[in-house]
Amino acid sequence: MIDVMISLLFESLPRRDQRNWARVYLNGLVRTNGKKTIRNIAGTGASSVEQSLQQFISKSPWDWTPVRRSLAQHLERTAQRPLAWVLQPMVIEKAGDRSVGVGRQFVPQLGRTANCQQAGGIWLASSEASFPVEWTLTLPGPWTSELMRRRRAGIPDTARSLTPAQDAVHAVQRMAATWQLQRRPVVMEVANCDLAQSIDSFALQDIPFVFKVDGSLPVSFGGAGRHKPGPHTAPARELIDSLRSQRRVVEWTRHGRAEGAVTLLTSAPIFATPYEDRPAPASPTPLLLFGAWTETALLPSEFWITNIGDRPLAQLFLLAKLTDRVSLDFTETCEPVGIRDFEGRSFRGWHHHATLASVAHAAKLLGARPHARDRYPGPARPAPMTRPAALAPRPAAARPATPAVLPPHPHLPGQTPRREYIR
Repeated sequence: MIDVMISLLFESLPRRDQRNWARVYLNGLVRTNGKKTIRNIAGTGASSVEQSLQQFISKSPWDWTPVRRSLAQHLERTAQRPLAWVLQPMVIEKAGDRSVGVGRQFVPQLGRTANCQQAGGIWLASSEASFPVEWTLTLPGPWTSELMRRRRAGIPDTARSLTPAQDAVHAVQRMAATWQLQRRPVVMEVANCDLAQSIDSFALQDIPFVFKVDGSLPVSFGGAGRHKPGPHTAPARELIDSLRSQRRVVEWTRHGRAEGAVTLLTSAPIFATPYEDRPAPASPTPLLLFGAWTETALLPSEFWITNIGDRPLAQLFLLAKLTDRVSLDFTETCEPVGIRDFEGRSFRGWHHHATLASVAHAAKLLGARPHARDRYPGPARPAPMTRPAALAPRPAAARPATPAVLPPHPHLPGQTPRREYIR
């Protein structure tokens, strides 16, 4: 599989020796035990190999973007029913201060301050598998403002200090504009302070999204019709909880598990909330807020905002839960091939390593599931940059067989009897 990947994805590397070292490094990521450092990949007593790999990863000027783009295009053709692009944060804790982008910073995923790098992966995800194809590395202010640090790490002049969410949004925009991919819904978690700008950025390019938000987020709603004064503003949690009488039941299968799960969902139309230095747009993007309860919970626990208005609520929930698919594949495949293991200090080296780890991840998953695609027939692949397939009605012939449903559950107070089934 690695030889196939080399021939398919590394045509942009101009020299044969570069493609050879890419093959050596990929084989090392897949087969080396323990931490996937350059020294471990080279093996003991192979100083010339180690030096050549160090040169190829940390110093060689080959461009990683064409390789990532070719990987994404290849997966569009071969992955099992891709549904969305999922943005997955990655935290790499470090002991020192020399690795590019490292710094003491508060990390929401850890709930504490850590000395670390903050990165983000953009994954092509389906219910069966997910694959990272693009990476961002967030640069704290000192890495872009201090000239000595910038030069030492080889940080490009165009790189800026942004939040992880801003880095991710800009990466998706670049992919949508230049990678010649089908536009799929983007699923990501967005902090309250980044939400309005993220909505505007994706609306500008007509990119569909499902944003996970905090229940404390203030949302505007109401105001339509003669008898509905407003608009009103309330925390997302309060608005969703006020609609508990309209909940519907969704029965589904958790990613990586055999047992079923039951979730209660409800939704409400909302308006885009203005942020500082930006008034409300004249024609605001129609948005939907939806929230979820676990079967026994008294209060809703998860909340999302989307601009996808023509899909059933159960399907939107399925898109949102693709983050679980990505988390599973990150733990089971991407970490074992060494995505966190790069010990070099250069910006270029980090991105070279992340690119090759992504190819190794894809090689492992595609090589392990040669016949998986045949079990899930889907609609024909549309021309690049067309209206997202996820927003258009799916042909009846392309729908998978309805999965077996779980045994009926007792009727819950305030719950509508209608049930929807997804997996």
